[in-house]
Amino acid sequence: MAGQASDYHRGEMDIHEQVSTFHLVMGITKWGSLVLASMLLFLVMWFCTGAGFFAGLITGGVVAILGILLLRSRPSDGH
Repeated sequence: MAGQASDYHRGEMDIHEQVSTFHLVMGITKWGSLVLASMLLFLVMWFCTGAGFFAGLITGGVVAILGILLLRSRPSDGH
């Protein structure tokens, strides 16, 4: 018995909404992880060591700045 005919043709569907949703979720994950890591380091340095508030603020800020520089989007090279 032959299979049913289908209107679906591989590769012809518009996937712009799925692509933008994927990029949104990846961006939230990336930047949310950076915020959590910076805050966690700040709080650990402040409360769990003898370094104090300002040392925690400085180390959390350094991690945040480095993360922003390393995680920002770069222009694509046309691929």
